[in-house]
This record gives sequence, structure tokens and C-alpha cells, in this order.
Amino acid sequence: MEVTLCFDFGNSRKKCAVFAGREVHEVVVLADDHTDTIQDLITRFQPKKSILSSVIAHNPEIEILLAKTTRFHLLSASSKLPITTPVGKPETIGADRLAICSAAVDQFPGTHTLAIGLGTCITYNYTNNRHEFLGGSISPGMQMRFRAMHEQTALLPLVEAASDFPLIGYDTRTNLLSGVILGMAKEIDGIIDAYALKYSNFNVLLTGGDMPFFVPHLKNKIFADPYLIFKGLYAISEQNNH
Repeated sequence: MEVTLCFDFGNSRKKCAVFAGREVHEVVVLADDHTDTIQDLITRFQPKKSILSSVIAHNPEIEILLAKTTRFHLLSASSKLPITTPVGKPETIGADRLAICSAAVDQFPGTHTLAIGLGTCITYNYTNNRHEFLGGSISPGMQMRFRAMHEQTALLPLVEAASDFPLIGYDTRTNLLSGVILGMAKEIDGIIDAYALKYSNFNVLLTGGDMPFFVPHLKNKIFADPYLIFKGLYAISEQNNH
């Protein structure tokens, strides 16, 4: 079965999903973007295709390596996509958002979809039933909120995220957890409710590394998929790596 490597380089982590056909076989968290690290993956999995989505200044030599050993595509505003982007400046759309929206229309074709990414930032990404990415919104992510309270105050500590905490915090740690995680959950539910007033019928997808902390606290029905960005990258790779 044909193997495709889908690389997602975000602000927090560098990851690679190994696809066997259309299915995710394994997800690897990369220690760095050295060519030796990428070569190890190539040697291990023998991929035919590869795609890179990067929102950071990554090592450009890995593009040369991947192009030499696989049918390689670098995700950009000029990529052929399963979506159209009738927005003001499509070239400014982040690669992660393009991938999330591509996954939304690939997994749920012909429907309205709000795809929410929980990473360094929260991104809300709306595609309609004509596969048009109409835009959405961006707000600070979980770690950004924890760090902001720690770094911009004299006494508040930097706490580790957890999904089990009370509504009414009983010490500094639980106050911070309730404020950030429950506050974000209510924000997410509120945004979903606002979309529901405008669009009567749509899917809600949730993805990203911080997703497990929020699923227990959301009241709206969602489809939680930790591999959504990778599935979008795979769909884009199939359109661009013939």
C-alpha cells in the first residue's frame, strides 16, 4: 500500500503522520527538522509521496531531500486545494487553516462545517456546502493564556493543564484552570451558538493538540478528530502529487 508522509510544523511541535493509503498508520513527533531526522523517516517507511505544512522558518534542506526521494509538495497559497478561498487576501491564510478546511470538505463533502483548531491559537474555520472557506476568527490558545497570566503578573504561577477541576477554584491552581479551560470551553460553545443563529445546519469539528482538555466541558455536539489536519494534508497531497 502506498505510503505518504504528511508533515505539520506548528509553533509548538513538529509532527509527521504516516499514511498507508488513506488511513493514518502512525504519528511521529519530531525532535527537530534536521535532514538526518527526515532521512530516518524515509528509510523507515519508504514513502512514495510527501507534503509539508509549515508555519515556522523550517530547515529548507529538508524540502530538497523530500523532493529528491518522494513526490513532494510544499503547501502554500498557490497549492491546488479541495476548497476555494473567496476572502480578502487568500495568500495570508495560514497553512494549518488550509489543511483543516481541506479535511472538513474531504470528510464531510457538500455540507456546512465549522472546524475548530486548538493549538497555539484557537482558529475557527468555516466552509460552506460549496466548499468555500469563508473565514472565521482567531483567539489566544490555552498555553498562551496560561503563560500570559504568569508572565504579566508578579505572583501567578505557570500551571500545567488538566481537564479535571472544579467550577469554583479552591486554590490558585484550580482558579487558573477553571478560568482558562472552562473560559475557553464557554468561548467555543458561544462561538458555535453564534454560528447556529446564522446557519441552521452545520457540522462542528474539533482538532488540535489541546483538544482532550476541552471535549468534556463542551455542551454542543462535536466531531473530535485528532488527525484532522493530517487528513487535510493527505487530501491536498493527492491533488498536487500526481
